[in-house]
Amino acid sequence: MTAAATPRTATIVRETSESRVELSLDLDGTGASEISTSVPFFDHMLTAFAKHSLTDLRVTATGDTHIDAHHTVEDTSIVLGQAIRQALGDKSGIARYGDALVPLDEALAQAVVDISGRPYLVHTGEPAGFEHHLIGGHFTGSLVRHSFEAISIHAGLTVHVRVQGGRDPHHIAEAEYKALARAFRQAKALDPLVDGIPSTKGAL
Repeated sequence: MTAAATPRTATIVRETSESRVELSLDLDGTGASEISTSVPFFDHMLTAFAKHSLTDLRVTATGDTHIDAHHTVEDTSIVLGQAIRQALGDKSGIARYGDALVPLDEALAQAVVDISGRPYLVHTGEPAGFEHHLIGGHFTGSLVRHSFEAISIHAGLTVHVRVQGGRDPHHIAEAEYKALARAFRQAKALDPLVDGIPSTKGAL
């Protein structure tokens, strides 16, 4: 992989009446992370995303988790998407597309990413009832899709995620986040064969 001409980094702070999020990332990192969102299972998922996408990620988030984890997960995902979009810059030299199929024991998930500038999420295959399951006692299964949706919209990504199998909700969710991470790792990578922006339109 060729080195980026300029650092592909971003730092964003977002504060609302529901949460406060401080996030910084480096798309050309090693996967190092320091994550504290007050939602332990989400910390676990973001740590996995950083590790497997080779993105250095620092997140500190607090919110009204005494009500629900929803706002903190949503707002952190919004900021993560915004930071990805900012760090990508004009997207010159990137591979653009990524595809990953990731197992976790009995679970299997596939993610395909296009750094297209056109936000879109297709998310299928989670077993019936998954969306209602509390994972780690604090993270509802429905938040997986909601997190992916917020990231996709604010990063400008086209993302397809499909769960191909699985029984344990923890394994299913983790396979999904790891698949997204691996696909994003491929898509954001600088490709020495790509000259300029990889689009016939000249912009992404």
